[in-house]
Amino acid sequence: MARILVVDDDPVLCSMLVDQLGRKGYEAESLNTLALGLDAAESGSWDIVLLDVQMPDGNGLDFLPRFIKSRSQPEVIIVTGHGALDGVEKAIQGGAWSYIEKPNVIRELPLHLTRALQFREEKKRANPPRIVLNRKHIIGDSEPMQQCLDDLAQAASSDVNVLLLGETGTGKEVFTRAIHDNSARAKNRLVVVDCAALPDNLIESTLFGHEKGAFTGADKKSRGVIQYANKGTLFRDVVGELPSGMQKKVLR
Repeated sequence: MARILVVDDDPVLCSMLVDQLGRKGYEAESLNTLALGLDAAESGSWDIVLLDVQMPDGNGLDFLPRFIKSRSQPEVIIVTGHGALDGVEKAIQGGAWSYIEKPNVIRELPLHLTRALQFREEKKRANPPRIVLNRKHIIGDSEPMQQCLDDLAQAASSDVNVLLLGETGTGKEVFTRAIHDNSARAKNRLVVVDCAALPDNLIESTLFGHEKGAFTGADKKSRGVIQYANKGTLFRDVVGELPSGMQKKVLR
């Protein structure tokens, strides 16, 4: 049974969340200050922490790293009534799993929890590979590079989604190919899609495919690249360039 800690100063919301989580089969507890929340995180075992931002004794985002590094290293979901773009960016950069605004929390929380807990289970199952990594085209043995290779090995040993960040030319596609080549999917396709190069009117059919006659010019059924990459690896280069509406469809 997953254990969830709610750290929020709104007693009504806390009661609603603890009740909802309990009915879903989770073990949940709520605390109304950051100090009490940190004490609980350090002394107990938690899978998920739901963390508010504006708290009586500080800003939850400032305490985010301490919650993440606490005893059981829980996944942290930020829940706030003060949604702001810079807050979302700070939360994700700080290691939060996701960010939910309070008006949407009852509706959106179940999906966020499901994904966070699935990711947590994957992390627990992922063991360092006992074979030497195939690191074609990756050179260097510095400490930062060794950390990158450790992360590569962990990503390759599981089926979790992987986000690679870096400036142009830092080797995101090289690392993508290395993850694929060292994974159980290595004998299947690695499909690369340049999201920035997809015409707006063809993005959906390119990704998901289409039936014959679905639109003007669709004279035959076509598989999308997602289906084409099935059992292999799909690399969506510059995925952030997709229109926001299409990003939601890809996520679903």
